[in-house]
Amino acid sequence: MAITEVREEENEELNAPLIDPENSSRPRRIALFVEPSPFAYVSGYKNRFQNFIRNLREMGDEVMVVTTHEGVPEEFYGAKCIGSRSFPCPWYQKVPLSLALSPRIISAVAQFKPDIIHASSPGIMVFGALIIAKLLCVPIVMSYHTHVPVYIPRYTFSWLVKPMWLVLKFLHRAADLTLVPSAAIARDLEAARVTAANKIRLWNKGVDSESFHPRFRSHEMRLRLSNGEPDRPLVIHVGRLGVEKSLDFLKSVLDRLPEARIAFIGDGPYREELEKMFTGMPAVFTGMLQGEELSQAYASGDVFVMPSESETLGLVVLESMSSGVPVVGARAGGIPDIIPADQEGKTGFLFNPGDLEDCLSKLEPLLRDKELRETIGKAAREEMEKYDWKAATKKIRNEQYNAAIWFWRKKRAQLSRPLQWLTKRLFPSPEVV
Repeated sequence: MAITEVREEENEELNAPLIDPENSSRPRRIALFVEPSPFAYVSGYKNRFQNFIRNLREMGDEVMVVTTHEGVPEEFYGAKCIGSRSFPCPWYQKVPLSLALSPRIISAVAQFKPDIIHASSPGIMVFGALIIAKLLCVPIVMSYHTHVPVYIPRYTFSWLVKPMWLVLKFLHRAADLTLVPSAAIARDLEAARVTAANKIRLWNKGVDSESFHPRFRSHEMRLRLSNGEPDRPLVIHVGRLGVEKSLDFLKSVLDRLPEARIAFIGDGPYREELEKMFTGMPAVFTGMLQGEELSQAYASGDVFVMPSESETLGLVVLESMSSGVPVVGARAGGIPDIIPADQEGKTGFLFNPGDLEDCLSKLEPLLRDKELRETIGKAAREEMEKYDWKAATKKIRNEQYNAAIWFWRKKRAQLSRPLQWLTKRLFPSPEVV
């Protein structure tokens, strides 16, 4: 459903059909432009991408993936993959970026004859995807995954925030639909007038509840994460280690919990500084984990703490809850969408961003009380079982893509009106006597 609920009286475009049985049932050709590459990024990203591709294929669609060249296979779960020449992100050397506008890629996409193009935004590749969509006269959906205007002051210069909003407006106003992972991000984009409110739709949360499951709890992994002290309370954090994640807050937390241990699962540009910050403290940095190791890391912790104030959704929060591990997260960004007010204290806990005392008041009881941890973890697991990837993918395919095609057709009709008017004036139809 749309983030802004459909109100028919406000705008006729809000009548865009959510489901068109004829268009939804037939197989589609979908070209995905994905940057950064899911094959060379942070823990768990590849797994989420895999689920999306697999579910589209199971629904009968043909899928092409255009992404950066590092580690790209020729085929991935039945989807044809095309790698584009890339360059490293200036602030994060491990993330390759690419415009994806070479004649080879344009030709390959043209031969594929996509019914719709879906590009991740923001980034460099989304510009290439937009140009190709316009060249081929194909609808384009952009999914907004990284709240760059929030990150810019931490990595570069504050004066760049306004130009970035202008870039986002250019991109998303040219798109036929924008998908966002949470209501909070939708509100931010609406407030900034990035695109029409009725063209912002929610990408329903989804989690692989089989890959992230309490059964993966492992004594060996707990030994590794606790640096050989498995009986100590164990706090975990999974995700990209970036300065915008407010991970330095966790040092203040650990300073107040001398018995606790902490494990950082993931990698990123802030890792070296974090390791220095936690020198002499009971902290473990595992680097990137994938597959069963990642599943074990989630399930083997006691509490997952998420201090970030800029999460567009917080998929790692979903995965921790699915693993039966309680979450204590900042009441900011998309995290309150996962743990809404009526679920606080039942499926997880939220604290006021940057408020150490508030965080500790939620975290300490969980670390002390095994029964409370198990109760919250079990409730979190049961809640996450409602959000499987297949249902989320089906909604995107059958509703959101359909709405994008509807908007695209409407735009084409509007653009053709001046030509139709001119044709009628130049070549009037003879009057019927």
